[in-house]
Amino acid sequence: MLLKRSLGEKIFDSGNAALMVALSVITLYPLLYVLFASLSAPEFVVQNRGIILYPHGFTVEAYKMVFNNPNIVSAFGNTLFYVAAGTALNIILTALGAYGLSRRNVMLKNLIMFLIVFTMFFEGGLIPLYLTIKNIGMLDSRLSLIVPTAISAFNLIIMRTAFQAVPESLEESARIDGAGDWTILFRVVLPLSMPVVAVMLLFYGVSHWNAWFYATIFLQDRDLFPLQLILREILISNDTSSMAAGVSSSDQMTVGETIKYATIIVATAPILLLYPFLQKYFVKGVMIGAIKE
Repeated sequence: MLLKRSLGEKIFDSGNAALMVALSVITLYPLLYVLFASLSAPEFVVQNRGIILYPHGFTVEAYKMVFNNPNIVSAFGNTLFYVAAGTALNIILTALGAYGLSRRNVMLKNLIMFLIVFTMFFEGGLIPLYLTIKNIGMLDSRLSLIVPTAISAFNLIIMRTAFQAVPESLEESARIDGAGDWTILFRVVLPLSMPVVAVMLLFYGVSHWNAWFYATIFLQDRDLFPLQLILREILISNDTSSMAAGVSSSDQMTVGETIKYATIIVATAPILLLYPFLQKYFVKGVMIGAIKE
């Protein structure tokens, strides 16, 4: 039998629902504004000074101009490479480190963990990092955006904590059957830790997708630029003439506004579309790393 809720409980639940709706609108509307503006007629976007609730004068010309820009296409391919190669390296190295530090019979484990945590509070700085990248010959190469960020100390701690939650009896059973550490890691521990692996994929993938700072420091060849760096140049310099080459000079400023909005959508949509596929693992994986130690 269901208990009848009091008036105070109903008011509290209604208030919570209203607050969640308001927060959702506040969070989503800026992105929806950019989307609607990118699909609206350039003249309307330039003249509009208020909110936009739907595309006015629906058009996709801004997206056609964006994808006709060779810099955008090249940068998009570079970003996909950085995300795929960088995330794969991140997951492999983080899993290897987390597995070793999660075993109970590892010598100097506590000292190693202290040194790893120490790097979260103190670091050498940008100049030593730049000199290191330069001296090992990775300056102005794709590796400069992948290798320096190969392992995140925070993500390593989360994955280590998740690996520690795997029952020790499973490892003992695998060793009795003749399994070694490689087999235990890839056949036992990782399959049982897929929620936290999904979280790592999302954390590392988003980090690589949004990365632009190291690109400004380590890269000079424009053919290696990631998408976010090209987007940053477009928004800061306010120069969209390369994408509006077929438009008269008098209309380039008008068309340029919708081009900037379309470029933002192109740069953010792929990573937003990835989240729903990992959502069912995300909360569980984060909680594993948050409450176990």
